[in-house]
Amino acid sequence: MTKYEQLEMAIPAKPEYVAIARLTVSGVANRMGYTYDEIEDIKIAVSEACANAVQHAYEENEEGSMTLTCNVYPNDRLEVIVKDSGVTFDKDSVKRQSSPITENHDLDSLHEGGLGILMIEALMDRVTIEKANGVTVHMTKYMNRDEVGQSASKVSTTPSQ
Repeated sequence: MTKYEQLEMAIPAKPEYVAIARLTVSGVANRMGYTYDEIEDIKIAVSEACANAVQHAYEENEEGSMTLTCNVYPNDRLEVIVKDSGVTFDKDSVKRQSSPITENHDLDSLHEGGLGILMIEALMDRVTIEKANGVTVHMTKYMNRDEVGQSASKVSTTPSQ
């Protein structure tokens, strides 16, 4: 079994705390050596997952929380898990509503929102969503090291004949 370090924190499901989740994953990803662009992708994905929990998991006056977990696999990957214990949603329905816009779409029929999950899937390498006792979003970003530097000793610079 691969060893990893785990950071876990409970955060109130309120808009003003989404920035705490962003700062946390930014610091973890930076420490791991991700590039600036990869860190920005991770921050956006985590923001979307947290915003979904804030906006959809709990009733308007209901106090709720979300758990942010970072599993750090050194030199390999970062797994980020955002979990709430509020109401679940129908992922397939959201994806159908968020299908690509074409010339044939009536602008009045477009739905607001619903692109967060698609954005998370586009920015992260692996995403799974579990709907049991709330919603749990598992997001994984693999390390993209400089492959040229790693392969340089294997590449011949002499012309082949």
